[in-house]
Amino acid sequence: MAQGKLRPDSVAALDGLLFDGMTIMSGGFGLCGIPQALIDAIRDSGVRELTVISNNAGIDGAGLGILLETRQIAKMISSYVGENKLFEEQYLSGELELEFNPQGTLAERIRAGGAGIPAFFTRTGVGTIVAEGKEVRHFDGADYVMERALTADLAIVHAHRGDTEGNLAYRKTARNFNPMMATAARVTVAEVEILVEPGAIDPDHIHTPGIHVDRLVPVPDAPRRIEQRTVRTREKEPA
Repeated sequence: MAQGKLRPDSVAALDGLLFDGMTIMSGGFGLCGIPQALIDAIRDSGVRELTVISNNAGIDGAGLGILLETRQIAKMISSYVGENKLFEEQYLSGELELEFNPQGTLAERIRAGGAGIPAFFTRTGVGTIVAEGKEVRHFDGADYVMERALTADLAIVHAHRGDTEGNLAYRKTARNFNPMMATAARVTVAEVEILVEPGAIDPDHIHTPGIHVDRLVPVPDAPRRIEQRTVRTREKEPA
């Protein structure tokens, strides 16, 4: 396998990038569009005291939940934690620091970081604990709270298709936080289900241009877990 941006496995894709105390952005929403192979490699590396920016922390035993099991995460910057009992236990016991964000605010903080915008004002959170300790200004008859942009040492993302130049396309709702995180870190590593040659992806269908992606790893057998399985009793067929 040629070097370039391509790496043979997730361990090689993260080689030389991990260190204790670093900040990592991890794409995905629940278990949808998460870079599971790269998360596994981070766990196996043993790196510790991580600050992880992600919508949530997966579930117990999957996604970022496996890094909570090994106590490798010191702080989460998230918007939702309700599916992970271990997350709740570690937070309530004081073992895990948590910076809570409204979901849209988290997305915009990451987008702003990728766009080189250091801060922005939003009405979301005004008059609540979200605004405590933050600057509030009055614009056009309403109060707005200032939020700082987010950046990271490393972003790990999951794409459905990608070419060897790093151009990525995400599938449906698996797009979620992945495109904005790919722009907001010093180094971005992408795992790709279907790897193609340059030119095979219609330029109009590229969500993340290759200029934002530093390394790629193919994951043709990426797992597709269901976060919550809901079933109903099948109705009897009429006689």
